[in-house]
Amino acid sequence: MQKINLIIPSFLTLLFACNPAGEKEAEIEITPKTNVQITTVRNGSVSDLLELFASTVYLKRNVVTAPIPAFITRVNISLGQHVNKGDVLYVLESKEHRALGNEMNAIDSSLTNFGVIAEKATASGVITTLDKQLTGDYVMEGTQLCTIAESNDLSFQVNVPYEFTEFVRKGKKCSIVLPDNSVHTATISTPLTTMNLTAQTQTILAKADESLILPENLIVRVLIGKDEDSSKQVLPKSCLQSDEMMKEFWVMKLINDSTAIKVSVVTGNKNENDVEILTPTFAGDDRIILTGSYGLPDTALVNIINSPEDDR
Repeated sequence: MQKINLIIPSFLTLLFACNPAGEKEAEIEITPKTNVQITTVRNGSVSDLLELFASTVYLKRNVVTAPIPAFITRVNISLGQHVNKGDVLYVLESKEHRALGNEMNAIDSSLTNFGVIAEKATASGVITTLDKQLTGDYVMEGTQLCTIAESNDLSFQVNVPYEFTEFVRKGKKCSIVLPDNSVHTATISTPLTTMNLTAQTQTILAKADESLILPENLIVRVLIGKDEDSSKQVLPKSCLQSDEMMKEFWVMKLINDSTAIKVSVVTGNKNENDVEILTPTFAGDDRIILTGSYGLPDTALVNIINSPEDDR
């Protein structure tokens, strides 16, 4: 019985002495892979709009004056009214016609309307001043009756800080956003040669590509694209990683089907969806992690769950 008791502990000791090797084999760790989606760079550009402010101005005005000394017998216009070329603005009556009255017919029927003048608009536009608006007023020859701001010469005075004048070139297209949020296309026309002394802005004129009827001195927004180069490298913004200070940027690029490395990049224009990559230059088939790269180390094991074609 004592022999049996001695044999059992010896057997157990031998059994436990063999276990550690088996346990070590079971404890071999398998490094987990991060599931990621990938994409590739595309050629294009990210719109970077320069937002400026402008005010409406009518560059050409027609002053309507009385051709002869006369009484105003009818006024057909009001301030701010839009008129077309040829519209009758005023009807004037000379002193002689008023003095003779119906006797004109007795003298000569062909003189019935002699001394009655219909003053017409010489151009289409907006009545910006209404100097004479009461019937019965007597005006001298050359008296200013009203002013028509020609609608064809409506322009936008864009106030451009000097450092941005390179983006506001003659002939360049821009967008005019009115206070009601309607958007109209305009073309940069003429830069003025003077600077605003206080604001240090240069006034540059833009003209709408369509006929607009707007009040003068209306404040509007002007959107001008800074960059017209469409050959930049563009990636979805979700590919981009940065440090806490937003000074260093990088993306994770796959070097094989399971390993991604950190690649520092210099960025260009950005919007809410895309970002331009200025350097380095990626190949068209380089695979960049689209989602799943947050927090990955410099070199990381990954598991691809899509292909670039899936993302496009």
